[in-house]
Amino acid sequence: MRDQPEQQAPPVQRLRVRYAKRGRLRFSSHRDFSRVFERAIARAAVPMAYSSGFHPHPRISYAGAAPTGAASEAEYLEIGLAEVRTPDEVRAALDDSLPDGLDVLEVAESPGGALATLLEASVWELRTGSGTDPAALGAALQAFLAQPEVPVERVTKRGPRTFDARGAVVALDALPGPDGEGPRLRLVLRHTEPAVRATDVLTGLASVADLVVERPLLTRLAQGPLGEDGTVGDPLAT
Repeated sequence: MRDQPEQQAPPVQRLRVRYAKRGRLRFSSHRDFSRVFERAIARAAVPMAYSSGFHPHPRISYAGAAPTGAASEAEYLEIGLAEVRTPDEVRAALDDSLPDGLDVLEVAESPGGALATLLEASVWELRTGSGTDPAALGAALQAFLAQPEVPVERVTKRGPRTFDARGAVVALDALPGPDGEGPRLRLVLRHTEPAVRATDVLTGLASVADLVVERPLLTRLAQGPLGEDGTVGDPLAT
């Protein structure tokens, strides 16, 4: 008979981590990041709790990862520890062990509950090229926001899917960019099922107003609970 796997003790502490994905590392996939993060945990000697079973894994829960190619200042995960550590101690150890461009910004005690349920919306910045006409962009936004729905299609792992890009948009504004750059879009996007991406909104702008933004740079600025006034809160402050 096969030996039964050793049962691991439950975590004695849970910590929530906010990290950034910057520069060239925005092109790293979620799978790439998870491998790098597990190696960083080992180098930092963080006392992780492990799952039970024949193949124990460190207790890490990922939530709301940005798509490959997008930068982010607001990525989140939760870790379970086998020994109590201060959040500042863990933040410094992990940040020192990760490559530049993957930066741990904040670590906080978990109050319990599922972190993913707090991530209700995201704030995105979309940088357009210098050739984008601000007047045409403003007209395209008005046309998009005036629609009751804007269906767009995207190929997923399950094949082509159709999404209502308009229904997920809480706010969409054009802002002037720095000298020599085009205007920027500020987008507050509600997390829906199936998920609507910031790039889906750009596809919707192209379908409604024939406006194509060439090679936009997407950065998630915030992610968290969605307030009644359309603001996105801090999930680590909850």
